[in-house]
Amino acid sequence: MVLAPRLELRQGQSLVMTPQLQQAIKLLQLSNVELTAYVESELERNPLLEKPEGEELELRDSGQNREDTSRDRPTDATPDSPEGSDADGSEPDRSDLSFSADSTAGESLAQLDTELDNIYSEDTASELAQHSTVPGQADSGWTSLQSGSPVPLGEAFSLESTLTGEQSLAEHLTEQLNMAITEPARRIIGLHLIDMVDDAGYVTGDIDQVAERLGASEAAVLETLHIMQTFEPSGIMARSLGECLALQLREKDRLDPAMQMLLDNIELLAKREHAALMDICGVDRDDLVQMIEEIRELDPKPGLAFDAAIVQTVVPDVTVRENSDSTWLVELNSDTLPKVLVNNQYYATVSRTARNSDDKTYLTECFANANWLVKSLDQRARTILKVSREIVRQQDAFLAYGVQHLRPLNLKTVADAISMHESTVSRVTSNKYMATPRGVFELKYFFTSAIASSAGGDSHSAEAVRFRIKELIESENAAAILSDDKIVDLLKDAGIDIARRTVAKYREAMHIPSSVQRRREKRSAL
Repeated sequence: MVLAPRLELRQGQSLVMTPQLQQAIKLLQLSNVELTAYVESELERNPLLEKPEGEELELRDSGQNREDTSRDRPTDATPDSPEGSDADGSEPDRSDLSFSADSTAGESLAQLDTELDNIYSEDTASELAQHSTVPGQADSGWTSLQSGSPVPLGEAFSLESTLTGEQSLAEHLTEQLNMAITEPARRIIGLHLIDMVDDAGYVTGDIDQVAERLGASEAAVLETLHIMQTFEPSGIMARSLGECLALQLREKDRLDPAMQMLLDNIELLAKREHAALMDICGVDRDDLVQMIEEIRELDPKPGLAFDAAIVQTVVPDVTVRENSDSTWLVELNSDTLPKVLVNNQYYATVSRTARNSDDKTYLTECFANANWLVKSLDQRARTILKVSREIVRQQDAFLAYGVQHLRPLNLKTVADAISMHESTVSRVTSNKYMATPRGVFELKYFFTSAIASSAGGDSHSAEAVRFRIKELIESENAAAILSDDKIVDLLKDAGIDIARRTVAKYREAMHIPSSVQRRREKRSAL
């Protein structure tokens, strides 16, 4: 065989994702809050993008941010109710807008580019060319900072308008340490102990290791710890739950020998072993009841009063409300959708003044990226609305009658119904929330596995079965505690074919104790 250089032409297939497709996939799986932050960064990066001022921009397509499912409510309250049909027959077919971002490994670059070209219909392209806007919320007079609280538009940033920082637990303890201990060596020990305090206010770690690491005696470390255990809040710097409660009772002058014995055996209290506690503590039933009531008034985690994080409420991406004709209206939450414009006039002006090729290339790239961002945001809104409308159509019994009528649903069912890929539906339902008359739920909440029916009928949703198990346990009484086997029998009588281990798994996932523990708790007179 002769080795020589030569040219060969080979044909092959490979999966290539263009930067535009990668951006579209990224935007699709972002929540509205994350999307706003992303658009803010693009506004800073791209000079051709700007926010609209003083005008309310709505989705140009009448069905883009609002869709009436026009689905008749089932006539009965059974999961087997007929689904009915959509009354909104006038809505144009938007299958050409399906955002199938994922592809199999065998798709070629040409197929992916064709898919991108087919993402937007001709009417959408003409609308975007005319308006060059991303549909969004009405101008409410507020803009959101990435790392701060809302600031009124048109007003200068003010330090007084930001949130003040709260004092942390470490800072609170350090202030008391500086006042209580003046010796430098003891202060070093105290600062090291503060570093070992967890969020609940407990000292984690071994005192012996602290003494060895700092080169101090164990007695000095313990003495410093005992001083710091007198700090506020009461019970802080404890090494165990029993010690934390003992510190609080000692401050109230209620730590007698009987109470100390109860704290030393506090695990028996958690197990409701009241008879054993009365023998150990040497008290009668009335005294034990009083001791337990005193313990219930204490704070087992005193450190949680500090470092309180600001609770961020869930902002729904989609809202569902009922019409007067018992149909469901699905709308995008326009209050959280970002708005952005492509400044075509500025682009035309700057393009005429560009003299070298680098400037022209930069402007061309900025203009292309700006238009693609507009298109991607527009299609993201349409895709979310399309998926949400189908979820509402599938789960209308849940909206009407509650979680016990939640139907089994998977991604493939929704994807087939709206002519999209499963991966696209998965991205749409990630980090997205829907506000319904039943509460705010993540879109993935409506996708549950199916449990077979013992009567051979339609299967049952796993979430509905969990709700049924919780109802059975909550309605039981102390004289007839339901075991897992008994729950299985009751569910089979109701037409649900389920195994005992599945019932136990669902019960443990809902943090419901076993039948033995529930019997002990309900029969207790305390």
